Amino acid sequence: MIEFVFAPEDVARVRFAFSPLWEMVRSLRVLTDPSGHALHLPWVRTVRPRLRGLGLEPLQEVVQPAGYIPDFLTPPPGTPLPELGAELEIVRATPPEVVAAELRWTTRGRRPAQARLAMAADPERTLAHLADLLERYWEVAMEPFWPRVRDLLEGDVLRRAGALTAEGAAGVFGDLHGAVTWRAGTLTVDRPWRFRGELAGRGILLVPSAFVWPKVSVMVPPYQPMLSYPPRGVATLWETGRPDDDRAGALAALIGRRRAELLSALATPASTTDLARRTGVTAGAVSQHLGVLRACGLVIGHRMGRRVLYVRTAAGDALAGAQRSDARASSRGGAGVPPGP
Repeated sequence: MIEFVFAPEDVARVRFAFSPLWEMVRSLRVLTDPSGHALHLPWVRTVRPRLRGLGLEPLQEVVQPAGYIPDFLTPPPGTPLPELGAELEIVRATPPEVVAAELRWTTRGRRPAQARLAMAADPERTLAHLADLLERYWEVAMEPFWPRVRDLLEGDVLRRAGALTAEGAAGVFGDLHGAVTWRAGTLTVDRPWRFRGELAGRGILLVPSAFVWPKVSVMVPPYQPMLSYPPRGVATLWETGRPDDDRAGALAALIGRRRAELLSALATPASTTDLARRTGVTAGAVSQHLGVLRACGLVIGHRMGRRVLYVRTAAGDALAGAQRSDARASSRGGAGVPPGP
């Protein structure tokens, strides 16, 4: 059991970020053990044929299906919206002695460990090779799908930042994950190891991650305390069909079929481009319909860096039957279709 004890100043230092590098490293576990991550099977089926001949064996040797992942492969995000290139530079700058120590740590209690021990014996060469492999893997397996993953992560940050402002820590942690509970200033995470400590003014970094599903991941002091969790709406990540809400017919009669589809699709925040892909409508048409929905007070746009994410207002949630849609999305699990080109 992990217990983070919050002081008042720690609540004020709850921060959000997400990481392309974290998603990439976590996705390696999904490829190695798809049975434990059935939600992402559509992505696995699409990506696996593209990886033939890429030589990912060293990465898969280091990122095992379960247990410890070397920390040098997953440095904490330094900004709310990090770029992969900057994150890989941090990885490449890891001191050789740290690489060697963390690779040796992955051999504890595991057999066979000869490959990882050999990698630890030449940490500089190993680090350069792993970073190069990560870069190639990103181009083939992650970059084509990153816009939809990024929209999901940004949408979750948007919602939870709003909940933090409106309701404080209870609003953020209340529905974060079944393994996470918040009570009387203590955040408890159900994990198979034990830690209890004060945050001592450092606060906590919350990192939504699609590929950490269905679990959570924790980092404790002396590192920056951090909790990685599946974002809201992750069950819809690989869906490409139009929403099938039971109320779609009545809603379409009220506001029009296209606008009803868009309002239903905004059960999770999304960009114009993502909405166009999911509903089969041009981006220009989506923008026009969003303008009408915004004028009616049903959606609102929030700028995230260079992009704008649209989210339903309370009135939009009520009109679309948000609670029913969310429940249906969660129950569908991995029932999607292969994504993208």
